[in-house]
Amino acid sequence: MSTHTGETAEAEAPEAGPSAAGGGGVRRLLGRLGSPAVRTRLGMLAGVVILAVLFWRLGTGAFVDGVRRIDAATLAAALGIGLVTTVFSAWRWALVARGIGIRLPFGAAVADYYRALFLNAALPGGVLGDVHRAVRHGQGAGDLGRGVRAVVLERTAGQLALFAAGGVVLIAMPSPVRDQVRAAAPLAGLALLGACAVVLALRMNRVPSGRKPRAVRGMLGESRQALFSRATAPGVLVSSVVVLAGYVAMFVLAADVAGAGASVAELLPLALLALLAMSLPLNVGGWGPREGVAAWAFGAAGLGAGRGLTVAVVYGVLSLAAGLPGAVVLVARWYAATRNRRASGPGQLPEETRPVEEARPRPLAPSTPAPVVRIPAQLSEVRSEKYAPKESARLARSSLPFSAVPSEGRPMTPESV
Repeated sequence: MSTHTGETAEAEAPEAGPSAAGGGGVRRLLGRLGSPAVRTRLGMLAGVVILAVLFWRLGTGAFVDGVRRIDAATLAAALGIGLVTTVFSAWRWALVARGIGIRLPFGAAVADYYRALFLNAALPGGVLGDVHRAVRHGQGAGDLGRGVRAVVLERTAGQLALFAAGGVVLIAMPSPVRDQVRAAAPLAGLALLGACAVVLALRMNRVPSGRKPRAVRGMLGESRQALFSRATAPGVLVSSVVVLAGYVAMFVLAADVAGAGASVAELLPLALLALLAMSLPLNVGGWGPREGVAAWAFGAAGLGAGRGLTVAVVYGVLSLAAGLPGAVVLVARWYAATRNRRASGPGQLPEETRPVEEARPRPLAPSTPAPVVRIPAQLSEVRSEKYAPKESARLARSSLPFSAVPSEGRPMTPESV
């Protein structure tokens, strides 16, 4: 009986091994697919596929025609609109950062926001500039986590304003998706009411704070202070509305340049659809879903899919032009850092980061013999804990080894000579 059981176990062991290994391989594969780097690459690939399909179906004439229509006056108008949206976006970022307890000067916020806009438009992924400003601000403030959360909350405020305005406009005004939005609006309203009821029930039956996850409590508290407190909510709301209006104005300008021949009332829902498509993480520097949705929306509205693609291309070029001051900020800071390194000399550290040993006086010249100090045996036996020098006093005497001034009222010892 025991022999048969052992044979059965041996027979089943090889079957369990490959299945476990296969399960581990699947989990590792899913983990890799869920990593940020892989998601970014998949988003870029999706953006490339969308652009390739547009090229194939509509040809390259819409792209070339859109770029050809842009002149100096259009670029100047784009720079002006970009200045307004960037200043108010930086103000919103500073308000959110102050709401969660970290300092962000307004001038530095404007410069960093310009640089982030340029990097978002110039680099694949469309979010690398925001990642850069989040990490830089967090490191400068001495709290990387809060710096990242400030940028996430600032971008969340902008997205909330876009979703709210998009929902209202797409329900109230004629658009290719008005019937679908009106059909989905009651379900969305019921879901929102249900979520509010759940939150209210949880607040009425509040669990003691010690039993709640500390990370969740901290995140919710920071979000409330950053976006919905009395000190930050009015500024965040005003800045979000102005920024969204600037984006819509840029789209209307692009439609006028492209010769769409539509009124602002007709373009407003189409612009919001394109802006909502831009929030999808499936683009190459912002290109991809915006062009696809604009081509479909303009075609469904009877304005022509090719015209919609041209408008989207003009909008993309104008957005890139509006972020060009960020390139100036990037070059200026690189030049300042290079000049500081050259001023400190090759292979030398800045004055405040040099080791303490470099600040010691130079030894006497070889021609002048150093004086010999004989220490009595009685003094060399002083080793009590009372007279042991502190670390701070030892560092102070290491920079002035020949000082005879007693420190903290203590007598001189062999260590102080």
